[in-house]
Amino acid sequence: MTKFVRDDTSGYPRCKWCRVVLPAHDGPGRPRRFCSQACRQWDWVARQRADELELSENELVVARDELDQLKDQIYVLACAVLDVQNDLAKGPRQTIDSLRESIDWLIEAAIPVTGSMIGTRDTSQ
Repeated sequence: MTKFVRDDTSGYPRCKWCRVVLPAHDGPGRPRRFCSQACRQWDWVARQRADELELSENELVVARDELDQLKDQIYVLACAVLDVQNDLAKGPRQTIDSLRESIDWLIEAAIPVTGSMIGTRDTSQ
């Protein structure tokens, strides 16, 4: 049985490997599970390696540096959210420029964390 991984908010099927939203499936045949042959290959390699290491489907091996980097990015995003919440709590007398600055800061902090989820990549690194 094929399991489709769906995004909780959009309901659209995503690539099993990179999580990019897949195009709508029209017509006969099985729905796509991967966005590209490369993702299909990486998924196969990962499953083979997981079998070698005797990992279950729910276990994942991540390099410590990558995990630390992700934790740092999430911390920066959490700080940005808190800053924007505080800015919005100041009341309705804010200027459009100050609100725009807050939103830009929030987006700047979110891109490294969400980039691969929405198909955009952070190019500043």
